[in-house]
Amino acid sequence: MDKTQTSKNSVFLVFSVILNVLFITNLYVGGKWKQQLSWSQGAAAESEAVASVSCSGHGRAYLDGLVVDGKPVCECNTCYGGPDCSEFSHGCPADADSGDPLFLEPFWMQHAASSAIVVAGWHRMSYIFGDKSFISQELEKHIRKVHAITKNAVTAGKYIVFGAGSTQLLNAAVHALSPENSSSPARVVASIPYYPVYKMQTDFFRSVDFEFIGDTSLWKNTSDNATNVIEFVTSPNNPDGQLKKAVLQGPSVKAIHDHAYYWPHFTPIPAPADEDLMIFTISKLTGHAGSRFGWVLVKDEAVYQRMVTYMTFSEMGVSRDTQLRALKLLKVISSRDGREIFDFAYETMRDRWERLIQTLSKSKRFSIQDLAPQYCNFFQKVRKLSPAYVWLKCEREEDKDCTAVLRAANIISREGSMFTAENRYARLSLLKSNDDFDLLLHWINKLVSEEDTGIETM
Repeated sequence: MDKTQTSKNSVFLVFSVILNVLFITNLYVGGKWKQQLSWSQGAAAESEAVASVSCSGHGRAYLDGLVVDGKPVCECNTCYGGPDCSEFSHGCPADADSGDPLFLEPFWMQHAASSAIVVAGWHRMSYIFGDKSFISQELEKHIRKVHAITKNAVTAGKYIVFGAGSTQLLNAAVHALSPENSSSPARVVASIPYYPVYKMQTDFFRSVDFEFIGDTSLWKNTSDNATNVIEFVTSPNNPDGQLKKAVLQGPSVKAIHDHAYYWPHFTPIPAPADEDLMIFTISKLTGHAGSRFGWVLVKDEAVYQRMVTYMTFSEMGVSRDTQLRALKLLKVISSRDGREIFDFAYETMRDRWERLIQTLSKSKRFSIQDLAPQYCNFFQKVRKLSPAYVWLKCEREEDKDCTAVLRAANIISREGSMFTAENRYARLSLLKSNDDFDLLLHWINKLVSEEDTGIETM
């Protein structure tokens, strides 16, 4: 063999050694052997490709969205259009009706890597988990952990039931607390203003075991208020954000405590809730309303078993895919003791409230709920409330329909009568996207600035 060939062989050998070293280094990271990715690469590449689609910051493309000419299509925010959502529709009304919690979307975009999930086609094909239940034990453990971090609920000595959002659990709770084989149905009540689903859902199912009969205050001083009564207690309340307690007392009075908004970004946490039946939802915790996941903490085993039976017959438990996503999200929240998401969420809500109050403080035509600051055990300081909704009141005598007043000013709200209150009240949502809030603030500024001119906003 000549010297030239020997030299070439030596170079090749060195190059080969370098490649092998790089390959081995790539597989051995952080003191552990790393398995080379195989089947997940395609799924990850597909997700990355959709996430990288430019929608001008006013929309998103999704894996399950429309595809045109082989490319995913942008789904635009309200009032935006065009192929890349860059076209703004001037004069478009601000939709502040829905409680869609899109204000948390920027947080999850910043944490795309830690919150992403890739699952194989064979993931959880069975009806049940390995322990023969419909509930992920790991998810239950992380729910308890998040409550411990936020200090908003006592979980010790409580059973946990999963549901498709809080909506399904509300009726499951009414069913579980109603007497069986009773000659008279349980009477379901709530304090005005109350979340309309309580009445709508109870009426819809039309059970012989329960019926919705109206405002709690009508039963407070009656002699028969202690007979088969179920009271909805919403804290913080929807629509006005007030922290509520049960009104009725008695051996046959039972309460369903709806704590959907009892998280540090909406309200101070003065003490952990420790009621017998408490309902929570991931939609207002993480913003993932579309995942449809909620849970209830139950003290009484008999009530727990009735709720489990309800969930078994209604849908054989919550989707295993939903439980996996919830678990991933709660793992992100519980890292760094929850400070990242709650700092982000509270600062966002506080900023929106401050900007809104600055505008409405100039108005004599409109007023909003008064929410006094309280000490928060999570943030360990006195802080203002930053509820999900503005409970707006039209103060002028002639403004009997506040929703109509706002609609004339290009603001879509939810009328007070939906909450069994006067229509002088209207609920405005502060939960939607930055685009939605900015548009809402624009039209409110315009409405207030024209207050003394007598000119209606068009």
